[in-house]
Parts: sequence; C-alpha cells; structure tokens
Amino acid sequence: MTAAVAASGLAVAYGGGRPALERVEFELAAGSSLCVLGPNGGGKTTLFRALTGELAPLRGTVSVAGGRPAYLAQTERTRLDFPVSALDVALMGSLANGRWWLPARRSDRATARAALDRVGLADRAGDRFGELSGGQRQRVLLARAIVQDARVLLLDEPLAGVDPASAERIERLFGELRDEGRALLVSTHDVDSARAFDRVLCVNHDQIAFGAPADVLSREVLERTYGAEIVVLDEPGPDGTVRAVTVQHHHHDH
Repeated sequence: MTAAVAASGLAVAYGGGRPALERVEFELAAGSSLCVLGPNGGGKTTLFRALTGELAPLRGTVSVAGGRPAYLAQTERTRLDFPVSALDVALMGSLANGRWWLPARRSDRATARAALDRVGLADRAGDRFGELSGGQRQRVLLARAIVQDARVLLLDEPLAGVDPASAERIERLFGELRDEGRALLVSTHDVDSARAFDRVLCVNHDQIAFGAPADVLSREVLERTYGAEIVVLDEPGPDGTVRAVTVQHHHHDH
C-alpha cells in the first residue's frame, strides 16, 4: 500500500544552519494515526513544517499524498485580535482550493457551517473568534482543516490547554477522520495519550524511535527522548508500555 506520508533520511535546518532535525525515517498509511512525541524544541513542529513544504529538506525526502496537508498550528500562536467570526475562520479552509481572490461561494459557506456543526459549534458561527474559549478556538481551527478536505492532517498539540469537553469531542473526531481514510499526525506532550495511536514517532533533534505504541513507549525510549523532562510513574503494564508525564518548560519549537 502506498504511504499517505513518508520521510526518508530526512534532515531539516533553518537558514542554512545546523540541522534542527535529522535522520527521520517513517511511513504512515491512509486511515492511520501517528503520535509525534518529543520535548519542546526537539523538532516536532520542524517536522510538520517540512511536511507542509514550508521548509525544504537539507537531506533526504518527504512525500505527502493528495497534495498539501491541512495544518493546525498551536492555538497560542493564533492571533486573537482580528475581527473575524468562527465562520470566517472555518471558511479560510476553502482558500486552499485556489479561490482566495473571490468571494466565498454559497457552497463554501455551507461546507464551513457543516464543519462547525461537526465540531459542535454550529451555534457559535457568528461569534468573534478571539472571544471563544481556548477549546472552542481549537475546534474552530479543526473545522477549518476539515473544510480544506486534505487527505493528511498535521495537528500541532491540538489538545494543549483545552477543556475536557472540547478534548473529548476532538479525540472522537480524530477517530472519525481516520475512519474516512485520512492520515493524522498529532504532536503532543501527553505520553499516555500516545497509546491510542496506530504509530508513535519519538524525536529529539534526531529520530529516537518509530513503531507501534507497545514497541516504542518503553522507559529507555522515553528517557532518551525527554531526558530530565520525563518522570516515569510505574513499571510497564500488560501491553509493555509505561505511564509517564513530561515536565513542561514553556518554550517552543521552531
């Protein structure tokens, strides 16, 4: 089966400097999910920027099926002072179809409203985006990605700082999108949540490990990935994985 996303010998640098991320090698099939684990500054966002084409590989190759992927950036980086509604933000997903200079079509607006309904925010379509809660803003951004109708979705810490109700809805939607044959790549600091993904990729400037959660979420791999930022809570359970939490230092990847 042809991979929906693949990287081979990938190295990425900023401005011709030393690689920020290197030796990345993985494949992900359509209808599968990948959890990207790593410390702040370890290369998670760098990988996503390479997959979108924003950063050209220094070495190696990347490939993404179905054209440009939909990218959901970290919510805290989103400007909140623009006077746009939730519907306006969702509609931005239609710009990927190459009609950015034309008014939105009625069909585009209907698609955006359907996407907001899918994330449980149909009744907030007219609300100003910056006045929504963090979890609601993240759901609007996910609606924008749905409108884009990409076969590959890159979600950068989509559950960071969201309320439990939003997190539950977002996680349920992950399963629906995967069932539709889309490939999902989700970066997170929540090691325990990685158990629910088909594959896990651990990075810390280099690729540390890639594979099924039962093969990757070991004490050794997590300590190599996070160093002093990891606290292992207990010994491996029946599935071979360990429970662990990360210590956040609140600085971010490139």
